[in-house]
This record gives sequence, C-alpha cells and structure tokens, in this order.
Amino acid sequence: MAVHETDVTRVHDFNQDLPPQQESTDVLGKPRSRPGVVAAAVYEDGQRIRDIEIQEAHNWRDRDKAVVWIGLHEPDEALLREVQAEFGLHELAIEDAGHAHQRPKLEIYGEAIFVVARTAHMGGDEIVFGETHLFVGRGYVVSVRHGPSTSYNQVRQRCEASPAALAHGENYILYSILDFIVDNYMPVVEGIHAEVEELEERVLRDRLDKKDIERLYFLRRSLLRLRNAVVPLVDVCRRHEHLDLPGMDATLHALFRDVTDHVRRVQEDIDTLREVLAFTFEASLMIGQSEQTEISRKLASWAAILAVPTAIAGIYGMNFDEMPELKFRYGYFLILGVIVVTCSLLYRMFRRAKWL
Repeated sequence: MAVHETDVTRVHDFNQDLPPQQESTDVLGKPRSRPGVVAAAVYEDGQRIRDIEIQEAHNWRDRDKAVVWIGLHEPDEALLREVQAEFGLHELAIEDAGHAHQRPKLEIYGEAIFVVARTAHMGGDEIVFGETHLFVGRGYVVSVRHGPSTSYNQVRQRCEASPAALAHGENYILYSILDFIVDNYMPVVEGIHAEVEELEERVLRDRLDKKDIERLYFLRRSLLRLRNAVVPLVDVCRRHEHLDLPGMDATLHALFRDVTDHVRRVQEDIDTLREVLAFTFEASLMIGQSEQTEISRKLASWAAILAVPTAIAGIYGMNFDEMPELKFRYGYFLILGVIVVTCSLLYRMFRRAKWL
C-alpha cells in the first residue's frame, strides 16, 4: 500500500509531540537503560509482568496482588526525587538514601518502612564495605545501593524462580535481600578465619615478625568494622520477627527469624575471631618475652662464671710488693685450680636451674 507524503509528515509531527517518558523504549519495547537504574519491573501473583519506567510506577503500585521492584545504584538527586514522587516517600528517608555512611537501622514512616544495611565482601586481602537503603511499602520495594556492594540481580532471579514465595509481595523481597546480605558475610568471616588459623600456627612454629603483627592488628580492626555493620542488623531482623510492621505477613516471621539466627551466628564468629586474634597477639608477646628472659638468664649465668677469673686476675694484677702466695712456688697452679673448680660448680648450678 502506498504511503503519501502527507501521512509521513503527520507521523513525524506526532512523534515530535510525544512526551519524553513515552519515547524511552527501544525497538523491542523494553525500557532503555538509565543511569542509576539497575532494574525496574512489576510483579503480579509472583509472576513478572514486564519492565517499567520510573514514571509508570504509580500506575501499578495500587493494583491488587501487584508489587513494583526497583533497584537503583548511586542515584543522583533528580532520580531520588522522582522515586519519592512516585511512592510518596518520606523526606528524611530520601535525605538518608542520598548520602552513604548511614548506621544500619529500621525506621517507620507511616505505612512504609526504611531499612539501612551494610554489605561486605572480600576485595583482595581486605574487607570492602558497601551500603544498601531499602524503601518498603504497600505494593513496592526500592533498593538503593552505594559503594562496591554486590548486585541484587541474583536475588531477583532467585525470587522470580519461586513465584509462590514471591506472591507474598514486598516483605518477601525485603527478606530475600536481607538474607542475601547476611549470607555474603559468611565468606568474609571464613576467609579471615583461615588467615587467623595460619597466624596461630605461625606463632607456635616461630615468632611473628613486624609484618605479621601489622596484619594481625589490621584484621582485628577490620573485624571491628564488620561487627559494627552486623550487630545492628540483629535488631532490624528481630523487629520484623516480633513486631507488627506495616503490611507484614505473619507467615514471613519464621523467615526473618532464620535471618536473625544467621546474623547472630556471624556476630558470634566475629567475636570469637577477635578474641583469637587478641590471644594470638598476647601469645606472640609472651613468647617474645620468654625468649628475651631466656637470653637474659644465659647472659647472666655466663657473666657470673666469667666474674670469678676476672676477679682473681684483677686482685693479683694490682702489683703490690707484699701479697700472699707471690713467692709460693705452686701459687700459679693453685689459683688456676681454684678458678676451674669455682667455674665448674657455677656451671653445674646454672645447668641444674636450666639457665644454661
């Protein structure tokens, strides 16, 4: 069928009149990527319906059995304000989400909750910390990641693979993210545990050098930072376990109780490792002091033995004219005998006392 020039002009003019949010899809109908937006999708009865734009979120959040799940990574101020307008998020929560280095906590704002959690993973030989802010309300979950934290695409895939569980809605998504964060603590603790065991064995085999002592102190400080990130999550998960938070499904209490147990286990492991590191450091100091004491004893023993011939030689080296045994024929041999006998007795005494 032929296309007239006027029709082409009309289509061109129509496309120019489209608002920006309607032009943000590609040729396959999928939303184009936007800086700061990792994923944005809507789910209904546990099934993924489709990807959406931020501006479409308000059209879905109030639908029955539907939940909007948006993942952001270090969003700018404009993007946060856009999300705030879509879900009616509290101003204080938005301010916290825009700035990292918040203390892990749970805040309730009307019918919505705001959760801050610290993430951790091993980056080389040190712990790398990130931060996640979660907005959870009726029909929506918004996660905001700061720093080098692990992506939650694995959590999304795991939830999508279990539609029956995902049908529980936003609080199941919250549980899945918190469980993922806590599970990522375990490889960190296990990695440090292996290094601590190696330091323990080295203390028993040989003395720790300066580099080992510095590493030991660094590990202890890193564990303290990890503990400060983990311990507040115990209270966050406990509140989900016992309190009637907005929109909380009673069937999910057992899941949050399981996360609480995992957090406590991580906390106990961290405390144990810090104590082991402290004992290792003290053992290294005690071994060093013991070696120094042993050396001091040996030096003192030999000094006492050598003091005998030194004293006798000093006395008979004073060059007085009138001294006993100076004219005695066997005086030289007598003095040597006294020196040998005395030094031998001292040597046996120190050997018996295990100073030599």
